[in-house]
Amino acid sequence: MSNSKDYTVGWICAISTEYVAAQAFLDEIHDGPEYVSPNDNNDYTLGKVGRHNVVIAVLPDGEYGTTSAAMVARDMLHSFPNIKIGLMVGIGGGAPSPTHNIHLGDIVVSAPRDGKGGVFQYDFGKTIQDQRFQTTGFLNQPPAILRTAMNGLKARYELKGHQLETAISHAIQENPRLHKKYKRPDPSNERLYRSEITHPANDATSCEIVCGNDPSKLVLRPKRSEDEDNLEVHYGLIASANQLMKDATVRDRLAAEMDVLCFEMEAAGLMSHFPCLVIRGICDYSDSHKNKEWQGYAAMAAAAYAKDLLCRIPPNKIEAEKEIGETLRHILHNTSRTEAHLETMRYKLNNNKDIKILNWLTPINYGPQQSDYLKRRQPGTGQWLLDSAEYQAWLKTKKQTLFCPGIPGAGKTILTAIVVNDLDTRASSDPAIGVAYIYCNFQQQGTQKIEDLMASLLIQLAQGQSSLPGSVKDLYDQHRTKRTRPLLDEILGVLQSVAKMYSRAFIIVDALDKCQVSDDSRARFLSELFSLQTRHEVNIFATSRPIPQIIDQFNGSVQLEIRAHDEDVRKYLDGRISQSESKLLKTYCEKIKTEITKAVSPSTPLFRLYKNEENTQ
Repeated sequence: MSNSKDYTVGWICAISTEYVAAQAFLDEIHDGPEYVSPNDNNDYTLGKVGRHNVVIAVLPDGEYGTTSAAMVARDMLHSFPNIKIGLMVGIGGGAPSPTHNIHLGDIVVSAPRDGKGGVFQYDFGKTIQDQRFQTTGFLNQPPAILRTAMNGLKARYELKGHQLETAISHAIQENPRLHKKYKRPDPSNERLYRSEITHPANDATSCEIVCGNDPSKLVLRPKRSEDEDNLEVHYGLIASANQLMKDATVRDRLAAEMDVLCFEMEAAGLMSHFPCLVIRGICDYSDSHKNKEWQGYAAMAAAAYAKDLLCRIPPNKIEAEKEIGETLRHILHNTSRTEAHLETMRYKLNNNKDIKILNWLTPINYGPQQSDYLKRRQPGTGQWLLDSAEYQAWLKTKKQTLFCPGIPGAGKTILTAIVVNDLDTRASSDPAIGVAYIYCNFQQQGTQKIEDLMASLLIQLAQGQSSLPGSVKDLYDQHRTKRTRPLLDEILGVLQSVAKMYSRAFIIVDALDKCQVSDDSRARFLSELFSLQTRHEVNIFATSRPIPQIIDQFNGSVQLEIRAHDEDVRKYLDGRISQSESKLLKTYCEKIKTEITKAVSPSTPLFRLYKNEENTQ
């Protein structure tokens, strides 16, 4: 049996076709693990790719999506604690466009673009008023070691071309049983239909028969020239959601707005919890014309690229990386309880109508922001706020308001995320406690009208109940037939009735200074919050820059200034220095921390400290 501590590369597949393709590219196949964690439900194949020991896992049969992928990654890291890098390898739907000539059998690799991490999560079916899809979070970019290897491989392919098709043919020759399902299909079977041409629902008849080959229905594209590879590798954004993309018009819209190259269903569950590179072989065009004919070959193509990538990385570079599990222990400590609580609330909404009603109320979803802010937190920082006399008194006293002003860059948003996480932890063990939060943002003014903000609070509190409250359903029914939107007073009335269901409710608002100010909406928003507090057992926590108009509205409230804190500065520096490869920094660690801490005054913006400290490295 194999020792689980010998494996440094984690490779995750979603379906058995991808699992088979992954195994076909192993240079060696090892015995199974001698031990796995007691609660680990994964199936593993162990082996070697190039000079690296690799563990491959697959999602349970019939389970798809971000949650299942996250659970597989979690169990893998428990059983194989020395995994340093991760890969998500398999099939996906392409998004061909005038700028990206994507064909079936091509490969898309997640690559950062325009400050975005390479994978983004969006809420399927949620649109805002201008009909643009709502992004719910840009996820962590792949680790530097994988991005560096990817760039090197990209350059080699551009200079010399690749041998991926040869590698696929060789793998099939070595495994003749794969020939029928995994060989490259006849290119004549590749059709890209115009976006308005749809395959009839629930009709399993082939597109060739039902939709036909009429050129007027097809997007005509030039054939690739002789000096181009028959199988192309594309680099860019991959869109991930918990639902299959089957709408060509939506596909085209996201491709145009976000420069998306590929759609899939698992990566969003991994990128923030299992830092990895996502590699997708294109098996369809993310439309209604789906079939499985190209799945086998697309899975082989993705696996062939993954092997090429791993063979480019020297073993000592991987050994120098931190174990993913060690990195994630800090993240998961803060995020898992919040996400588990949110996920539990979602499952409680046990039918599609409930979800439809909540989506109808408002498209705003602050959950991904909450998780993202917690990831940025240096472990241990912010504890001074939770331990402060002001915060502890606020927790214990009903109908209390805690206002925390701070200069720009003082760390208000990260501290708000820490407060939300603390409250979510408390609420997860007591269903009588409700928690709702808002992150204001200058760039989202269009979705920060008072109606949207109040509707978001309503949704979050409604989700905390064992079933969707009747008052919320009644509001939807009143407007559904007339196709009208609820007025602010109607939303407030339902919010009052839902807040009444809790013995205590906590409402958190970050960055009030970034809230829309036209028509005195910010003042009205605060006024309605205070009114809710007066009528029910509601506590309010708010942050803002020290703007006189806002401070005036918190007269009589407990105030606690957010500022650079010595303990946070030292913990931040501890984390940064421990990650540095500089021996000099580590040798003079204590002296550096002492000198920088002395130089930081309470009025120093923390973002300036972070920037200057990074420059010293």
